[in-house]
Amino acid sequence: MIQDILPEHFYNQYAKREPEADSRVLLFAEEGIYIRPELPGCGEETENGESLRFPVYRELLELCGAKGCRMPELVYLFAVERETYFLAVSPEDVREIVLAADAAQTAEGNILRRISMFEVRAVQPKKRAFAAATAWHLFRWYKDNRFCGRCGGITRHGETLRMLECPACGNQIFPKIAPAVIVGVRDGGRLLLTKYANRTYKRYALIAGFTEIGETAEETVRREVMEEVGLCVKNIRYYKSQPWGFDSNLLLGFFCELDGADRIARDEEELAVAEWVDWRDIPDDEEGLSLTREMMTVFREDCRKYTSFHDAFFGRN
Repeated sequence: MIQDILPEHFYNQYAKREPEADSRVLLFAEEGIYIRPELPGCGEETENGESLRFPVYRELLELCGAKGCRMPELVYLFAVERETYFLAVSPEDVREIVLAADAAQTAEGNILRRISMFEVRAVQPKKRAFAAATAWHLFRWYKDNRFCGRCGGITRHGETLRMLECPACGNQIFPKIAPAVIVGVRDGGRLLLTKYANRTYKRYALIAGFTEIGETAEETVRREVMEEVGLCVKNIRYYKSQPWGFDSNLLLGFFCELDGADRIARDEEELAVAEWVDWRDIPDDEEGLSLTREMMTVFREDCRKYTSFHDAFFGRN
């Protein structure tokens, strides 16, 4: 999954620190992130010859010095092994640095190029895709909390914790993490697969939904399955969790079994497709990023092992 970056480690503890020359600086704007394009043959490449390389502090200092613009206001995010990451928190500063970069194009092309956050899913190396998604989660939190929701005062970052505080009223605001469930509904050798309605992502997915106030994760599983496909489930068991910064989520994966009739009553506003799929027809996981696709693969491989064991033990008719 996207967070599985071993042997490298992710260090998310906040510290008040200054960027170094090679610190990565993440610039977000309009549902996208700015990357530093590479020439073909340099580093790890995507299909179009570009790697997921972020501009570093040294490069931005040189750019600002050459073009006479101000450096973005930066806040420390986290580290992946020895790579430290900083966020440009002001949209105005990002706009100014991007304009400066546009004016400083080289013979090889643009200094900065914006890609959508959806495109981040398909680029390498995975550790930087994870860094981009996690930074995006924090960027939206900073953006949504520039002003205090209690008194309207301007917030500032805490000195020792990843927290925004209001100097006027003392309100403390911590990053928003929204718990949500991913549900693999089983019926023998079939798994319930869905496709979202009106979403960019068009591949198969599983039932999913946010946990409501006063609700356990298991209750969320039952409610979401009933609301989206009109089915009852039983034997709910926890599988695994995943941070999903693209949507500010902590995803909780569960498998469960169909309890009763298998007739699907699809919520057409939420889902474009909802159908029972035989384990043999479950597609391969080409991305290796999401809890959803891993659960689909786990179900398929469990069924494959069971079928192989059954055939070997009892003999094939």
